[in-house]
Amino acid sequence: MSKTIPAGPAEEQKKSLVGPIVAGVAVIAVLATAFALLPVGQWLATFQAWVHGQGAAGWVIYALVYAACVVLFVPASILTLGAGAIYGVGVGVLVVLAGATLGAALAFLLARTLLRERVEHMTRDNARFRALDRAIAKEGAKIVFLVRLAPIFPFTYINYAFGLTGVPTPGYVLASFFGMIPGTFAYVYLGSAAASAASGGAGGARTVVQVLGAVAAIAVTVFVARIATRAIREAGVDEAASA
Repeated sequence: MSKTIPAGPAEEQKKSLVGPIVAGVAVIAVLATAFALLPVGQWLATFQAWVHGQGAAGWVIYALVYAACVVLFVPASILTLGAGAIYGVGVGVLVVLAGATLGAALAFLLARTLLRERVEHMTRDNARFRALDRAIAKEGAKIVFLVRLAPIFPFTYINYAFGLTGVPTPGYVLASFFGMIPGTFAYVYLGSAAASAASGGAGGARTVVQVLGAVAAIAVTVFVARIATRAIREAGVDEAASA
């Protein structure tokens, strides 16, 4: 009778990346279809024309709208994808990072001042947050950075919850900014690739390269997130599971 040989670490790692790659291709296909068949393309085109008409001020407006969504618990993922479709990868990443960092900082400061009592009530019975707070007490902004790399908490929620921890404001802002770079790049690239594929403005070869680049960016982001998740657990956040 033949025995089943367990998959080695390398084989398991390959399998773990298949899901994100397939998901990335599926998301690109859905977004491309949406841009091609729904008024989404027209909406973005109109917004793009208006923003471009504002010059550099349009970048500021986009970032401020993004920050407002973060503070108001409005999912900003469509704005992240839209930034790639409107501005392309370079400017899109900068605009989204500026808006996301500003929104995260405002939520953090509100939790430390005007909304402290409400946020305390919101996190009172959350065992995972208590474990996170203990980890931050030991390792500071490093944990904030890892949480940004591995979004194990909802983004808009954790911005406020971080305000109850002892992490200094400058360290929180810097750790948030750098920790959000991989995910932001991946989703802005995804939005840019989907818009390009839907418009047909680029050549077929270029479109294929953009799509493959977006898929690779997502795969790398997932890989980094898993490493960060392990580091977070080693820091003690997994204690929440038994709390």
